[in-house]
Formats: sequence, structure tokens, C-alpha cells
Amino acid sequence: MSQPIDIAVAGALGRMGQAVATVISGRQDVRLAARFDRPGTAEDSLVEADAALAVAQVVIDFTTPAASVALAQSAAARGGPALVIGSTGCSEEQLAAIAQASKSIAIVHAGNYSLGVNMLMGMVAKAARALGPEVYDIEIFEAHHKRKVDAPSGTALMLGEAAAQGRGVKLDDVAQRGRDGITGARRAGDIGFSVMRGGDIIGEHSVTFAAEDEILTISHSARDRGLFARGAVEAARWVALQPPGLYDMQDVLGLKE
Repeated sequence: MSQPIDIAVAGALGRMGQAVATVISGRQDVRLAARFDRPGTAEDSLVEADAALAVAQVVIDFTTPAASVALAQSAAARGGPALVIGSTGCSEEQLAAIAQASKSIAIVHAGNYSLGVNMLMGMVAKAARALGPEVYDIEIFEAHHKRKVDAPSGTALMLGEAAAQGRGVKLDDVAQRGRDGITGARRAGDIGFSVMRGGDIIGEHSVTFAAEDEILTISHSARDRGLFARGAVEAARWVALQPPGLYDMQDVLGLKE
């Protein structure tokens, strides 16, 4: 049996950080090398970020865009470890910084680590390719807990990108991310986004293709945060063996054509 992969968990006191640590502790092929959180956090089992980077082969990071960028730059400067980043809501500048870091280290950056959601992306792209904008309007709905700070969710934007790719257009050119007041008739080809925040909803996503005479809806419901943690650990096992580069969950699962 090969040696287990040493994984450090960033944002260890957060909900996802705790879920990831729980998944790691129940497996034989990976090992929890270190846990760290924001500077100044007091807990005996936590270490400083530099100490975690020194002992880990991979860091799993579900924190904030700014913290993820800082982590990527630190890891790149020392030539490792590899990273699995699950932060959403990154600006263009932050995405560019992560991409720059990936020239020195292997990074998986995905808006969702669920196998089901990544399968859904493929289905959406194929449906958008077959159901043209002259007949079918596309609307993406997502719902999350009230503590989520970015909208639309990273997963909703991934689904939007899949739909846009299927139609051969750029999402920025067709996205409709807000409606209020007298907006006028819907423009053909737009991809709309609707958002709900409330309670402790883990994650609900659906993509609707609406025509005059029929409606097709494809959806995914997350029932437990453990599914994202399990996906992130699988990504960590995969990226530990990869050369420098920027990857996503489609790469991890071998779903890219």
C-alpha cells in the first residue's frame, strides 16, 4: 500500500474546514497533516500557515477569495504544496493571481466539488447546444444558507458558463443577473439568474429551459456538506500527482472531452 497523502486544512474552524477534516480522518489513503485558520485564532490543535505549508503535500482551502490568493502566492513562492481551492466570489484580479500561482504549483480551483453537479454541467451544455435560443429561454436558480456572502453562487456561474459554452457564446454577453422594476421583455438568448438566501440551505441548483409549449428543468440538491468535502479530498489525491497548472473538477473526474 502506498503512503497516505499529507493534507493540511485551511479555514479549519469553518463549517467546510471541519467537514473536510472529518472526511480525512475516516480514510486510509490520506492523512491530516495540519489545521490552520486566520492569524491570531487560538486553539491548541491549530498551527500557523507557514508551518502547515511545510508539512503538507496538498492544502484544501474553503475560505475567502483574499485568503485563497494569499495562500496561493505563499505556496507558489516556496514551490509547494499543491492546492485545492473552493472559495467562490473571486474577482477577475483574484482569479488572475491564482492563475499566476498555478505556473509554479498545481492548483484545483472549482466552484463545486460535487460529482453530481459536475455531471449536471455536462448535461446543461448538451441541452443548451440542442435547445436553441430562438425557442428556449434559460434560467438558473440557486438557493443557499443565509450566511453565504456572494451571489450568484460559484456553482450557478459554472452552470451559466456550461450553458453559454453549449450555445457558443460568452456568458458575460448574455447573463442577466438582476431584474427589478419595469425591465421590458426578455431578450432572446439571455441566460438569467435567480437567487434565494435563507435558513441553512446547503445548496440547491436548477437550470430551466423554457419554451412556449414545454419546460425542461434539470436540478441538483445537496443534502450534506460531506459530499463537497469528499470531492475536495478526491481532488487533493489527484492534484498531489500533477505538474504545475490550473485545473478544475472536470479534470479531476476525467469529464473533459
